[in-house]
Amino acid sequence: MPPPAGAAKADGAGGAKRVPQPGQDQRPGPWLARIALRLLLIAAIALVASKLISLSMDLTARLPEAGQGPMQLVLVLSALAIYALLIAIPFVPGIEVGIALLLLRGASIAPAVYLATLTGLLLAYFIGRLVPDATLERAFRDVRLHRAADLIAQNAAMTPEEREGALHARLPLWLRAALTRYRYVTLALLINLPGNAFLGGGGGLMIAAGLSHLFAPRQTILTLMLAVLPFPFTIWWFGTGMLGLSSG
Repeated sequence: MPPPAGAAKADGAGGAKRVPQPGQDQRPGPWLARIALRLLLIAAIALVASKLISLSMDLTARLPEAGQGPMQLVLVLSALAIYALLIAIPFVPGIEVGIALLLLRGASIAPAVYLATLTGLLLAYFIGRLVPDATLERAFRDVRLHRAADLIAQNAAMTPEEREGALHARLPLWLRAALTRYRYVTLALLINLPGNAFLGGGGGLMIAAGLSHLFAPRQTILTLMLAVLPFPFTIWWFGTGMLGLSSG
């Protein structure tokens, strides 16, 4: 006589194992909960970024009313801090806040905008660099990207030199030198590339650079110091008049 639906079935160890019956609800795996949590996190980041953009633009719009006093200093520092955070978030157009500050305050604020840009990009880089390989591998497996997860698992056991060699072997010939031997130059060019928002923006590029572990901190800091310099330095030297706009 067959056992009733949902009855326990003895296993080889003498214990009991419940046999799922047709039509009986089964619990989803833990990967589904992790995907849901990550989607909620992404949605929260997008919402925070949207609020930060609105707040930063509101702060910059109020600068002319604040006069030359403590209130204006507070507004400027707040806008710069928000700008640095926005720069670190992938696919978020934070550069507009920096440009607005330059146009409203003129050449005098260019050094502060430079430092805020550098801070935001370095924040993104170190966030990517500090993400454990095991966490990244599990995230890819949760969304069924097993080949990418296997690649991360292989790279986790390699030294930076071995990773560079493996990347060199996988890349097409026309990309090998740019992404291995001259990777710091390529990174600097991509940071300044118009339309790089399609690649994740400065924040996305720097998080990817950190995740790869192919970019050493010292060389990366030096690269960013030089890559970020041209636009603020030009504004500081020539003023906002070169843009055909007045700083008021």
